[in-house]
Amino acid sequence: MSGPILVTRHDGWAEIRIDRAAKRNAMDRASRQGLLAAFEALRGEVRAIVLTGTGTAFCAGMDLKEREADRAAGIEGAGDEWIAVNMAIRAHPAIFIAAVNGLALGGGATLLNVCDIAIASTEASIGCPEMGFATYPGMAGPAIQLSGISRKRAAWLVLTTNRVDGATAERWGLVTEVVAPDALLPRAAEIARQVARFDAVALEQSKKALDRIPAFITDWQEAMDHGQMVNLTIRAHTTAQAEGSARFAAGIKNPGQGV
Repeated sequence: MSGPILVTRHDGWAEIRIDRAAKRNAMDRASRQGLLAAFEALRGEVRAIVLTGTGTAFCAGMDLKEREADRAAGIEGAGDEWIAVNMAIRAHPAIFIAAVNGLALGGGATLLNVCDIAIASTEASIGCPEMGFATYPGMAGPAIQLSGISRKRAAWLVLTTNRVDGATAERWGLVTEVVAPDALLPRAAEIARQVARFDAVALEQSKKALDRIPAFITDWQEAMDHGQMVNLTIRAHTTAQAEGSARFAAGIKNPGQGV
């Protein structure tokens, strides 16, 4: 795949790289469409996806110059398109690992928070500049709060425009680990290879369960019951897959009989 989104396939996992270094990997229309196309192309093919940026930025948010030009031309929809990209990550069966190599501002903070796992470089810088434009970070704000950090820490990012570095982000729970810059992609690849060894259905269903508890299910009994239902779903798929394989094998051994 060419253009602003580069996809590199590996055994069971893939790397998606935002390649707009000159624009600090800001999300223009081509990038948003490219991400959606990449997600769809990898659906069912890989079990883990590493998402990173080129140069000194992970993602500096929306391409404001393009958005201003669009609005001047009476074109809207960039916000909805960006929401669709982030929701596609949550709905995707693969596990997403953000490799935060540098600036993650506004939409970049949203992007790292919708990923399942986030590894940050010590050179990462995460923040929400929107208040400086008299605007609430309409996607980054909710994504930060849904990440599980405290209200006061979320308020620090939303209300002050101050940024936090990788070490602070790890301490706050915004990222999973912080590593040296040259260790970032090797560490993300290591995690992706580990995840890619696991059962695809178990990964997908577990990802869904992590979203539902405690976002929708907060009662202990209901949560435990839901956990049992998740495993029933996984076992049902595994059983159906095994039975299908057995029928296929029987058909090969006895080609004259229907399978």
